Formats: sequence, structure tokens, C-alpha cells
Amino acid sequence: MREVFHQSLEDLQSQLVEIADLVAVSIEKATRSFATSDVALAEEVIADDARIDELAVALDEQAIEILARQQPVARDLRIVVTALRVSASLERMGDMSEHIAQLARLRFPERAIPKGLKGTFTRMGELDVEIARTLASLLRTQDLRFADTIRNADDDVDELHASVFEKVLSDNWKGEAGATVDATLASRYHERFADHAVAVAKKVVYLATGDWAVDEEDIALAVEAQHEAESGSGHA
Repeated sequence: MREVFHQSLEDLQSQLVEIADLVAVSIEKATRSFATSDVALAEEVIADDARIDELAVALDEQAIEILARQQPVARDLRIVVTALRVSASLERMGDMSEHIAQLARLRFPERAIPKGLKGTFTRMGELDVEIARTLASLLRTQDLRFADTIRNADDDVDELHASVFEKVLSDNWKGEAGATVDATLASRYHERFADHAVAVAKKVVYLATGDWAVDEEDIALAVEAQHEAESGSGHA
């Protein structure tokens, strides 16, 4: 019975990785469609979001069944609670990818990226893709160094997000109302995607430490503690 229970926990974690991998593909396609006005690619992202939603719901149902039938405690309970909360964040990340793709489809055949902001959005897209791939690695390995990488990349996304607002609010901005709306919405979607990834990273830190009150400095401390523990066990 105990072996079956632990297999159920491993299945939860495997499902999280599967969803994270799909989210990474989704944001890569979404940002590419946004940059190139590839409406076919945008349609793929929009259609594939249903699969992310389905997997998140299935994971939640399995986690709830484990809670009801097995009544886990200690770290086992943390695994189930973390899986529930992480699946919600991953589902929202998929939604952000879908929103970016919808902007590309809405403006087709015109470019969705307003003039003067191509470089900014190209970089934001690259960072979001990097964050998504790193997040999948974090969930796969629970190596907290990936959490620190995500946090640092999110800082860069935040700076780019602020620069978009500075641009569209400046006296030099010549974009029409539609371009202004597109820029602000797209920037917000990119920024929220990264924020959800940080939220997941914090939940993985909770899984490792048992502490919900995790901020950016705590992530760095948790990484250091994990590294010291691994070094200590290596010398044992």
C-alpha cells in the first residue's frame, strides 16, 4: 500500500513536469507568432491551451483523491499541496501564452508589435521562453539553483515591462490608440507569465523548506542551504 501511495506522489510530480513542458512550448510559439505575425502558429497556441487546462484539472482531481484517501502528512502532504498550487500557476501561464497569441491573431495581417518596441518585445519573449524552460528543469530536478535563475530573469522582464510603459506614456510616443493598447496588454502578459513562474519557484522552495513565507532573498538563502547540504553529504 505504501508503495502505491509513493507511486501516486511520483505521478503527481511527473504530471507537473509534463504541464510545464507544454507551457514552455506554448510560450515559445506564442512569442514567435507575436513577433512574426504567424497567425497559423497563433492558432496552434490557442487550440493547445485546452490540453494544458485538461492536464491541470486531471492533476487537481488526483491530488484531491490522494488527500481524501491517503491523508498524507509532513513532506508527503507538502508534495500534494504544492502540486495543487503549482498546477494553478502553470494553467495561468498557459493562459498568458494564449493571450499573446490572440493579440497576434487579432492584428493579422499587420504586425502586433508597435513600431519602436520590437527589440523590447523580442527580448521579453526570449526571457519568458528561458524562464519556462528553466521552470520545467526546476520541477524535474527540484534543484533550487533553477529557482534563483528564474527570479533573476523575472527582474529583467520587470525592467522591460516598465520601459514599455515609459515609452507609451512619453511625449515622443506617436502610436495610435490601438498600438498603445496592444503594447500595454502584451507587456502585461509577458510580465505576468514571468511572475507566475516565480510563484511556482517559491512553491518548490516551500516543498524543500516547509516555509510558505518565501521572498526573493529567501530563494537565494534556500539555494545556498541546499548547496551546502549537498556538499556536506558529498564529504560524508
